[in-house]
Amino acid sequence: MPTVKVTHINALEAWDLIQKEPNVAFIDVRSDMEYLFIGHPTGAVNIPWISEPDWEVNPNFVREVRRLVLGGIIESSAHHSVPVVLICRSGNRSDEAGKLLVENGFKRVYNIEQGFEGELDAKHQRNTLGGWRYDKLPWEQC
Repeated sequence: MPTVKVTHINALEAWDLIQKEPNVAFIDVRSDMEYLFIGHPTGAVNIPWISEPDWEVNPNFVREVRRLVLGGIIESSAHHSVPVVLICRSGNRSDEAGKLLVENGFKRVYNIEQGFEGELDAKHQRNTLGGWRYDKLPWEQC
């Protein structure tokens, strides 16, 4: 039996998947402050992987994702095949969060590799090399 792993995709591939599969759980794992004030993909639900002020891993992360996927009604492994697309700033936190979901039985977990803002460029700026905003995909901000 093959081992389930997090599938790494770029922002355009994620957008395509979200458009084709209406039951996708699209989750922004950044902190509440990042989600609200830096902006977030339109339609993404915020479930922080780590949050201020202590920047510790959210001990309820898997439970909160299950609640989102299942509508908060039941906990069933039958729903672990729902596609879960994760995004953070640059793809690192969402990869860590995705690995935990896979360890907990989720079968279709996708990590947006360059995240919302992409990697730092030579001038130490984001949004110039890749990511959700770089690809001009829909996003919003408070």
